Amino acid sequence: MRLSSLRLLPAFLLPLALLSVGSASAQELGGFPAINMTTGADGSTTYSLSLQILALMTGISLLPSLVLGMTSFTRIIIVLSILRQAMGTQQTPPNQVLIAIALFLSLFIMMPTLTRVYDDAVNPYLAQEISAEQAINDGSAIMKNFTVRNTREKDLVMFSEMAGGETFETPADVPFSIALPAFITSELKSAFQIGFLLFLPFLVIDMVIASILMSLGMMMLSPMLVALPFKLLLFVLVDGWSMTVGSLVATYSSI
Repeated sequence: MRLSSLRLLPAFLLPLALLSVGSASAQELGGFPAINMTTGADGSTTYSLSLQILALMTGISLLPSLVLGMTSFTRIIIVLSILRQAMGTQQTPPNQVLIAIALFLSLFIMMPTLTRVYDDAVNPYLAQEISAEQAINDGSAIMKNFTVRNTREKDLVMFSEMAGGETFETPADVPFSIALPAFITSELKSAFQIGFLLFLPFLVIDMVIASILMSLGMMMLSPMLVALPFKLLLFVLVDGWSMTVGSLVATYSSI
């Protein structure tokens, strides 16, 4: 027992030694360099590399939430899920395929907006023409313009009234605290409206097949099983995927 404790002693001493060395180095440098912020003569602030990496990792961790809340991904994935349920194909296409379709369609829809963000915010920042704060403000304004343009006015008014009844003359005047929840609410409403329209023709086929089976006395035969080939045939004949995807893309105003 004593021998095992002696073996574990270096494992406890190593962090202490590194901490003491780091403290000595920080004292020699006159501070802790990992979180330094330097203010230039022109008033601009320069952050240390550690803080920049921390900000980058934070942005990456928030990326899924931004994709769901500020792009067309939510509407597309809901419509595709309702379409799959209406066709009665269970897990075909699988979830991974639907997510991939929604992701690439969102990228296609958002490409004009993302191009403007890169040209007006990211590229000038990389060229050191503007500060990081200015780049974030410019990029956020472009993304907010996209969300406001694709949000129902009724939803904007509802959240504006809940926030205090303030009125806004231009999309730039709408704060993110109102634009984002209004955009998500509008996306959900649009997705279910489109899903309802997609569900109707398949529901008619189910009702017709069920009526035929009942009139023939085939109570033990599942109407969903019989209706599935007719649903697939109808969807293929009308080129359903192209119609669905084209209609989804056409509902957005990217610029």
